[in-house]
Amino acid sequence: MAASTGAANAAASDFHGPASAASSMDNPPIQYSAILDHLVGDKRAVKELSPGVMGGLPMPFKSDEQKMIERGMESCAFKSVLACVGGFVLGGAFGVFTAGIDTNVGFDPKDPLKTPSAREVLKDMGQRGMSYAKNFAIVGAMFSCTECIIESHRGKSDWKNGVYSGCVTGGAIGFRAGLKAGVLGCGGFAAFSAAIEYYLR
Repeated sequence: MAASTGAANAAASDFHGPASAASSMDNPPIQYSAILDHLVGDKRAVKELSPGVMGGLPMPFKSDEQKMIERGMESCAFKSVLACVGGFVLGGAFGVFTAGIDTNVGFDPKDPLKTPSAREVLKDMGQRGMSYAKNFAIVGAMFSCTECIIESHRGKSDWKNGVYSGCVTGGAIGFRAGLKAGVLGCGGFAAFSAAIEYYLR
């Protein structure tokens, strides 16, 4: 009885053997690693997701002109110009403010007893404001440009970029007065940048 059952099973396997082998060749088993490659691997198809599909507000896709403008606004040159203009305005306002609270504005050192006129006071305030504006504009442009270059080179956006940029900016400004002043400027600006980064983050 057992021999006849074994013979029947062997005959059935011989009958279905080529067909099952052919079907396994046509439809190979799905592997988990292949699925992962298509979902999160290199073979994954990159698609631009619309916020409307994900439940957000639908937004039109950006044109080539809009992408070009965004790249220009994210460039180091644009950031440097923006920091230069902002530093100029801030420095001018700070210079005028300090001149307004200074009691020696408008006085002639050759004749300290002479009362300065309003015109002389405004002239001194304008000169101080312009001096502060130029200095702030130079520092702002140098700091922003070096920070952008360092960030692009490192490929990271963290607090170290500001510290490195502060050191380069302070060292370049202080180096005009000598090596010691350059080292002190580098350390001072780096410490100030680190404090600002720590406060902002």
